[in-house]
Amino acid sequence: MVTLAEVAQHAGVSPSTVSYVLSGKRSISEPTRRRVERAISDLGYHPNAGARALAGKRSHIIALVVPLRTDVYVPIMMEIAISVTMTARSHGYDVLLITNDEGPDGVRRVAASGLADGVILMDVELDDERIPVLRELGSHAALIGLPADTAGLSCVDHDFAAAGALCADHLADLGHREVAFIGYAPQVYQRHAGYAERTLTGFRERARERGLRTLHRPCEGTFESTAGVLGRILDDRPATTGFVVQNEGAIGPLLSLLRTSGRIVPEDVSVVALCPEQLAEQNSPRLTAVTGPAEDLGRRAVELVLGRIDGGSTPEVTLLTPVLTVRESSGPVPSRPPHFPSPQTPADVENSHAQPHP
Repeated sequence: MVTLAEVAQHAGVSPSTVSYVLSGKRSISEPTRRRVERAISDLGYHPNAGARALAGKRSHIIALVVPLRTDVYVPIMMEIAISVTMTARSHGYDVLLITNDEGPDGVRRVAASGLADGVILMDVELDDERIPVLRELGSHAALIGLPADTAGLSCVDHDFAAAGALCADHLADLGHREVAFIGYAPQVYQRHAGYAERTLTGFRERARERGLRTLHRPCEGTFESTAGVLGRILDDRPATTGFVVQNEGAIGPLLSLLRTSGRIVPEDVSVVALCPEQLAEQNSPRLTAVTGPAEDLGRRAVELVLGRIDGGSTPEVTLLTPVLTVRESSGPVPSRPPHFPSPQTPADVENSHAQPHP
C-alpha cells in the first residue's frame, strides 16, 4: 500500500506539502500541485479514509447497520443490503456493514469517529434506542423503517398499514367474515418492530370497517409452532375461512397442515401472504400476496442519506405503495364451511403409531 511519504518522495516535495494538496488547507503553487497530483496518479495512492475525515474531507463511506436476529427473513435483508451497496457504488461510495447487536454504542462509535459520511439503519423499531444517538450527534442518516417519532429524520419504508388493509379488503371482497392473522414470533411484537405492528394495525382497522371477525396469533414459524397456532385458531374460531400470514417461515407449514387436515386451498379456505414475489410463486398453490420490492428500499435509503450529506432538502417520510397480486390461494368463501379437524404435529403422528391397535 502506497504511503503519503512515498508520494512526497516521488514528487520531490515534503510530506506536509502532499497533505496540504489533499486537504486544500494551504495555497500551493500550480506547478507543485500538478507534480503532486501526477505522483498520486502514478503510484495509485488512496488517502486513508480516517485521515480524510480528520482533515474535514468526505470518506465516501456509508455505514449500513444490518439486523443480526433469528426472527428476521434473511433473503429480504440481503436484498436490501445488496441494493444499498450497488446504489452507493453508483454514486462513488463504499458501504461499511455494522451489525445491530452493538445497539446505540455501535452507532455512536461509527457516527462519532467520522469514518462514515452517513448512516443507514435497518430493522427500525417504534422506540428505537439508536435514534437518540443520531439526533445527539447530528449525523447524516436515513432509516429503512418508521419509528414512532419521525421528526427531523429521513425515513423510507413500505406502507405496511396499507398492506394489512389490502389483505382485509381482498378477503372481505371474496365474502369471508372469519379471518385469522398469523404473525411473526412473539418477540418481534415485544420489541415493537415497526413493520409488524403497522401491518397488524392496518389489517385490524380495515377489518373492523369491513365487518370482519378477526384474531391475531404470533407464530415462531416452525412446523410444530405453526401446527399449534393453527390448532388454537380452529379451536377458538372453527368457522375461520380466511388466513393472512405475515411470517415467511410459517407459510409452507400452514399450507401443508391445511392439506393434511382435509381442507383444500382455495375451495375451503383462502390464504393471503405478505411476502416476496419469489416466495409466493414457489408455493403450491401459488400465493395471493402483498409485496413490495426490497431493492427500492435500499435505493431510496441511499438517495436520502446522500441528500442529507449534500445539505439538500429531504422528505421526512417516504412510503412505498404495496401491491396485491391475486394468484391461486384465494377464492370466494365456501357456502358451508366444512368441519376442520385440529392439525397433527409430528409428535402426535409418532404417538398415534405407537398406540396398540385392537
